[in-house]
Amino acid sequence: MDSTTTPTLPRFVVLEGLDGAGTTTQLKLIGQALEKADIPHWITFEPTDLPSGRLVRRILKGEVEARPETLARLFSADRHEHLYGKGGIVERLRRGELVVCDRYVFSSLAYQGLSCGPALPLLLNGAFPLPELLIYFSIPAAVSMGRVEGRENREIFETKPIQERVSSLYESVISNYESRGLSVLRVDASLPIEEVSARILHRLAELIGIKALH
Repeated sequence: MDSTTTPTLPRFVVLEGLDGAGTTTQLKLIGQALEKADIPHWITFEPTDLPSGRLVRRILKGEVEARPETLARLFSADRHEHLYGKGGIVERLRRGELVVCDRYVFSSLAYQGLSCGPALPLLLNGAFPLPELLIYFSIPAAVSMGRVEGRENREIFETKPIQERVSSLYESVISNYESRGLSVLRVDASLPIEEVSARILHRLAELIGIKALH
């Protein structure tokens, strides 16, 4: 996929990073700041809570067995509905809302790129539009997995060897997009939550043209 030819969706922001990087925590803080500032917005995530996304989550939890290629296709189908379905990303953006999403195309290129090779994820995700801003949570796999170890339920990709390989793919994917013009904010996700949040909110305030978000 080439960000010089792939459409970009204004006011669409994506958070990406390894499992345990802190995207879920920061997504919640972003939502609180936007609510406080009375900014029309939608906080969302992938896999979604749609039937397609719930099936993906069951596979990730190991409750349902599926081929890696099947999972890649299910992620793509869920993303398509998330974008273009009723009340989805495109509709929300047309209303003038800021949409912030935890995970998007880049996750598929990293995770499914590892499990079934790069060709199929590229094919399945090649037509999806890009965000105006990608926020990448950079963190060593050992640190992120240290956070995940405390979770009661683990997913199939949540092992240190897998996360180390995914991290390398993430860096390659995101560097490629960045070199082609995608706006990327890299944050050191090993820093305290408050410091990570401050940097993200500063960049979002710039994006939407206001003085500050808190």
